[in-house]
Amino acid sequence: MKLLMSGASPFVRKVLVVLRETQQLDDVEIVNVTTAPGATPAELAAANPIGKIPALVRSGGATLYDSRVITRFLDDRARAGLYPATNPWETLTLEATGDAIMEAAVSMVYERRLRDAAQQSDTWVENQWEKVSRGLDALDNRWMAHLHGPLDIGHVAVGCALGYLDFRHEERNWRKGRDALAAWATKFNARDSMQATVP
Repeated sequence: MKLLMSGASPFVRKVLVVLRETQQLDDVEIVNVTTAPGATPAELAAANPIGKIPALVRSGGATLYDSRVITRFLDDRARAGLYPATNPWETLTLEATGDAIMEAAVSMVYERRLRDAAQQSDTWVENQWEKVSRGLDALDNRWMAHLHGPLDIGHVAVGCALGYLDFRHEERNWRKGRDALAAWATKFNARDSMQATVP
């Protein structure tokens, strides 16, 4: 298998963490690609017509893309149990929350880096941060019991989302007023899989 990736992507980090947590890293060739909207490398376009990373190229099947598809496949392949076999809805919702925080945070970066200054919208950026902020409040207020439970894909998604906020939006100080979530993040970040994948 071959993983097409870029190290700064929180979605790629999510896959890398799962590879490490499920002891499958040695089964995958890591291929770094540089991509941006309107500038998709040929190898990536051939693997994923949408042109997004990560993409997992398999010799015995179709290329998988979207981090949720790839992590589900890897979990199934290793029989790791990151996706519960019964009543998975809370885990899937927590994963979706982490992914949505990542999407909004990445969009903020794209707005500042890829659009001409005259076309950038401060209002749009703040609207994206409001999504992030609501997601963080929900995690801190509703999801701590789950986050303190057995490891699942929801933990990985949230951990990678918070790591991306530290990486790209440190000045926003997401920890302020969210003591429970901040304490959880400190503990989760100490995992070997997280330490090995810091962007």
